[in-house]
Amino acid sequence: MFYIGVDLGTSAVKLLLMDSDGKIVNIVSKEYPLYFPHPGWSEQKPEDWYEQTVIGIKELIRDVDKSQVAGISFGGQMHGLVILDENDQVIRPAILWNDGRTTEETEYLNTVIGKEKLSEYTANIAFAGFTAPKILWVKNKEPENFARIAKIMLPKDYIAYKLTGVHCTDVSDASGMLLFDVKNRKWSREMCDICGISVDQLAKCYESYETVGTVLPQVAEELGVSASVKVAAGAGDNAAAAVGTGTVGDNMCNISLGTSGTIFISSKNFGVDKYNALHSFAHADGSYHLMGCMLSAASCNKWWMDDIIGTKDYAGEQQSIEKLGENHVYFLPYLMGERSPHNNPNARAVFLGMSMDTTRADMTQAVLEGVAFALRDSLEVAKSLGIELTRTKICGGGAKSPLWKKIIANVLNLKVDVIESEEGPAMGGAMLAAVACGEYGSVEEIAAKVVKVVETVEPDADLVAKYEERYGQFKEIYPACKPLF
Repeated sequence: MFYIGVDLGTSAVKLLLMDSDGKIVNIVSKEYPLYFPHPGWSEQKPEDWYEQTVIGIKELIRDVDKSQVAGISFGGQMHGLVILDENDQVIRPAILWNDGRTTEETEYLNTVIGKEKLSEYTANIAFAGFTAPKILWVKNKEPENFARIAKIMLPKDYIAYKLTGVHCTDVSDASGMLLFDVKNRKWSREMCDICGISVDQLAKCYESYETVGTVLPQVAEELGVSASVKVAAGAGDNAAAAVGTGTVGDNMCNISLGTSGTIFISSKNFGVDKYNALHSFAHADGSYHLMGCMLSAASCNKWWMDDIIGTKDYAGEQQSIEKLGENHVYFLPYLMGERSPHNNPNARAVFLGMSMDTTRADMTQAVLEGVAFALRDSLEVAKSLGIELTRTKICGGGAKSPLWKKIIANVLNLKVDVIESEEGPAMGGAMLAAVACGEYGSVEEIAAKVVKVVETVEPDADLVAKYEERYGQFKEIYPACKPLF
């Protein structure tokens, strides 16, 4: 049988076709526009997501026996606000995870309602990108749209709804809304009251590997598949990537170097960081995870390469970088503000330490190191909770760079395991579909069978010591610059 994984990203939807043994049969990617109607705003049209997903699925399964397609599931960009009216029509463009408009609402939640209350209700505090502040923003700034809301959904859940007619979400993605009681895996009535909405306006919540329905007859006909194809709830992109990299079970770690960057630590037990610098979310494997998220990771390198120095030769630019741990140039990677651990939408990127002998290669190296140092910030919080890690998996576009993997291994002092298939959320989505269809008994079972480590980047003791010193200096830069932001 075949299983489709849909990774609904910020720049494109990536579709992956996997067979019963976990072998990737085909991959297709379809782009759609991103809109920035005001500085700091970030929006997309849900209709574009679905249109490109359908086009992509048709292309994905064009050359296989379509009657063998058994299931579809998702990994999706988290936190985005999709609102539908009583006729299930989209009311306004989706407000995305990297949108910074909710400063007032976030401040209100954290100070007036209070971080302690939020943490008690949801295990998290308010961040500008989370969904609850966006709902309050619509309530405050677009009351006529707020009055029309019949259903509140997350990006990937809109695709699931269009395929099945079911309003659904999953525990991992719901955890990032600030409306979900993570510990008890259910909606928080207190948070709904605070946002002025009812639980009925939220979608029904499933475990990531549970079936929400089957594809609608008209959808099955359009795609050329059976109407018995099951659709599983899926997961937020980071939880789906964790499934795709085998970061399930207890005390496993995955680093994702995508548009955003995350450090993801799976745990059998529920836990909250008392400073709320890390997110405490439900995991797609039925347990929990802690996650630190930086808003700009591989996108920092893309910005530096494409927009500033004007090249597409990423590998070529990295070739001349040799003196690791000795760079005097530092880069704060806060191009879109920052989430973990600073929670400051007004933070900005900074280059520091240039002199007349600074080279283009030094600046490029500083960008790569700055992202690694910022990931280390979140790792330090995890360490303060008594979490001891020795290794991590890695995925995302940035993970294709051998140099970047080496920098991360030494800055974080972790063995970095590279897996055979770095397809992250799309692979995780396909794996969740296979579990939903009964092909495998659990998420852990399929991860053990399918995920294969092909290379390990080991930290070098001398480099670790050099980077320890560099990190000590990096840590001083943000507090020094903070008043200027």
